[in-house]
Amino acid sequence: MQREAYISTAYVGLLFEYLKGRGYDPEALLGAPWPDTSSDPLGRFPMSEWQRLLNRADDVLQMPAMGIEIGRLITPAHIGILGYALLACTNLAQALSRLERYVRLIYDHGPMDTHFKGNSIELEWGESCVQPGQLVDEVAITALVQFARNVTDRHLTPEYVCFLNPEPADVSVYERYFGCPVAFNQRSTIVRFPIESLELPLRQADPALLSILETQADKLLAELPQGDGFDQKVRLAISRHCRSGSPSLEQVASDMKMSGRSLQRKLQKRGLSFQVLLDETRLTLAKDYLREGHLQLTEVAQMLGYSEQSAFNHAFRRWTGISPRKFRQMHFSI
Repeated sequence: MQREAYISTAYVGLLFEYLKGRGYDPEALLGAPWPDTSSDPLGRFPMSEWQRLLNRADDVLQMPAMGIEIGRLITPAHIGILGYALLACTNLAQALSRLERYVRLIYDHGPMDTHFKGNSIELEWGESCVQPGQLVDEVAITALVQFARNVTDRHLTPEYVCFLNPEPADVSVYERYFGCPVAFNQRSTIVRFPIESLELPLRQADPALLSILETQADKLLAELPQGDGFDQKVRLAISRHCRSGSPSLEQVASDMKMSGRSLQRKLQKRGLSFQVLLDETRLTLAKDYLREGHLQLTEVAQMLGYSEQSAFNHAFRRWTGISPRKFRQMHFSI
């Protein structure tokens, strides 16, 4: 069963502004009121309704790659506190780090994974994410790239973009906007940037303001609902067993007062697997531990349940594309 997904209400304003700019009455065309963002900074809009509104606009306009035109309108106001926090970052690396941390405030449909591949950095949304269709995805990826261009004041060009969705009749409009090869029918949605772009300075860096906004963003993030909390309970059980060795399905199931088969069945109904949760939990813990400068790499490996540091190094490189040591060096250079 696919879980419920949400976006921020302010983000929905992109579509209304786009339609108004083309001379339409957005409320009449969409049959929905202009999104109200004045009263609730945590305003959450169902992803399924966002998909319906985009499809309704597409039915009327019949414009190829309409999502690109909508996503190009992105401003900090469309993503609230997170938008202004990203704008206040020192460079693009710091901004992407904050985006990974706070992305649920604007786009709560599944984890965003950041990893390195050769001389590139990839942002990836995999199969565990809700898959709301091409229009929703192309608005989101365009908005991400456009925002990066806006805050760096550069025409930042990705190296590669790919989507889960079927290939449209004309791919050239995507390649013209992104300025790189664009693939479809892939297993994940990916945007890949050259690693040197991480050093690009942002045009309105303000460390003092960033600190204030991060405090506010942390409070909002803590207020977000966690669904039924089942997958989080599994992650917590996994983390408890990491110190004593590699957690097994049976160990975690026992913690949760159920059989291994029952746990596996519950995870499958949610589109999850134990191995995916194990890897994701270990990666999250690994990043946290590596950001603690006083921990030795051997200690980090042991805390994650690896008997040999080499096994941890291999796993971390498989997850991210770089070694734990390189990740730590890059973190402390930000």
